[in-house]
Amino acid sequence: MSWRFVTLAALFVACLLTANTMASKLIVLGGVVLSAAIVIFPLSYVLGDVLTEVWGYGAARRVIWLGFACNALMVAALWLGGALPPAPFWKGQAAYEDVLGATPRILLASFLGYLAGEFANAYVLARLKILTRGRWLWTRTIGSTLVGQALDTVVFVTLAFARTVPPPALLAIIAGQWAVKVAYEAAATPLTYAAVGWLKARERIDTFDDGTDFNPMRL
Repeated sequence: MSWRFVTLAALFVACLLTANTMASKLIVLGGVVLSAAIVIFPLSYVLGDVLTEVWGYGAARRVIWLGFACNALMVAALWLGGALPPAPFWKGQAAYEDVLGATPRILLASFLGYLAGEFANAYVLARLKILTRGRWLWTRTIGSTLVGQALDTVVFVTLAFARTVPPPALLAIIAGQWAVKVAYEAAATPLTYAAVGWLKARERIDTFDDGTDFNPMRL
């Protein structure tokens, strides 16, 4: 793979890790309660769209699993860092645990939501590209985001907060977060068009996934 592919893959992983580090802070935008990760997490979907559109589902699948592995490594390292005894003069242990010590339930919800959302996003985009024969890029980027972000949000919010948040509030959180993420992707459409056009011209590649095995477990 070229340096351009490696750069996009690195940016994808960086967005994922940064978003998971920021996720513990809650903010309010337009009356909707969101994680601070909203600042950067949807960008991983934009990058995933570009990877799938240019290099195909198989390449995107490898990057998705790479992101998962890097995230698991980060979580393990943060847990180990929190478990080690702090120096007697260091007063930040409680703050460290509050910000970086996510509960196993939250971690499981995050991992499953990420896999469900990212693979659905790549799959829908690749299928729509075949269906449209490469036309109307915006239908693929937005259509795949509608599905991918919906799965990501539903899986994460449900697994993380079910039975701790009343059902009406849970549905409101899901709907609000999904709407903001989709709006983010739609606003990034011009950037996606520019990146895809530039990469296809430089890489001299435009992958169609005819005959691709879409099994997400294949590497």
